[in-house]
Amino acid sequence: MRAIEVTKPGELRIVDREPPREPQAGHVVVGIRAMGICGSDIHILHGQNPFATYPRIIGHEAAGEVLAVASDVTAVSPGDRVVVDPVISCGECPACRIGRQNVCSRLQVRGVHTDGMAREQLLLPASCLHVFRKDLPFETAVLCEPFTIAAETLWRGRVTGADTLLLFGAGPIGQVILQGARRLGAKVLVTDVVPERLDLAKCMGASDAFDSSKEGLREWVRSSTDGVGPSVTVDAVGRADIFELAVEMAAPAGRIVVLGFGPEPSRIAERSITARELDILGSRLHNNKFPEALGWIERGEVNPRALVSHTFRMEEVEKAIDLIEHAPRETCKVILTF
Repeated sequence: MRAIEVTKPGELRIVDREPPREPQAGHVVVGIRAMGICGSDIHILHGQNPFATYPRIIGHEAAGEVLAVASDVTAVSPGDRVVVDPVISCGECPACRIGRQNVCSRLQVRGVHTDGMAREQLLLPASCLHVFRKDLPFETAVLCEPFTIAAETLWRGRVTGADTLLLFGAGPIGQVILQGARRLGAKVLVTDVVPERLDLAKCMGASDAFDSSKEGLREWVRSSTDGVGPSVTVDAVGRADIFELAVEMAAPAGRIVVLGFGPEPSRIAERSITARELDILGSRLHNNKFPEALGWIERGEVNPRALVSHTFRMEEVEKAIDLIEHAPRETCKVILTF
């Protein structure tokens, strides 16, 4: 069985691994059919993910087919098409006890803390699988995991159709947040430095978009929000200077949702937060959002396929990563098929 492994930082290989054996209680064997390449996979390759250990089979966005089930499994059957929840929580810590499994004190993510889905087959607990319609292509369903990130972000920001949302970052995560916010009816303003991604954002329903490599961002935000500022700001980039801008430009009683893990600290005076009573909200992974995100996709409320710019076979993974890193104007979401 083939798998994609980062043996050590800077070294990516396709390796042979033993295929999974007959599933034990509560488990199933899944044949992976499609996997999305995420920025975190590339960070692991370059040794830039502080949570990763090596060697590591990467991949946390996956769709596949159930091949075999243990005798006690009734929720899924052989032949079912499934997406895989990569979040592993203990169920016992204080965060888990209040229903916040995504910040479990012993949190693990498949593909980061433990081996992931970039392999032809793997053994998984049935509890982490979500069945989708057989007429939905694997290459579409695989984007369910990024849309769970959008669902979590919008939940954390309490976004409604009455909001004006300023979105920093029009990469794949920014684009799914945009689509999720638009299905709620929110007005969305998007800023990025890649014109092609801004064009895509407009096609996906952004009210306006601004190239932040140019002067005039603050004036554009003021003009676009009638001088008040955005009621919700989402930082999908993860840079200290962007967080500072988000706080500076937020409307009174605004909410700022931060997704990034940037290493540099920001410089924010407390009065910038207290004077306007801002909510600063972190958002990490997702909290039981797979059913919600899968529903969006199956009902056609979002358009995952519009985000897929390239599809490669798994053995072309190095070519795919090279394209992502060196051709940002040409790429959005890149999918591997197995």
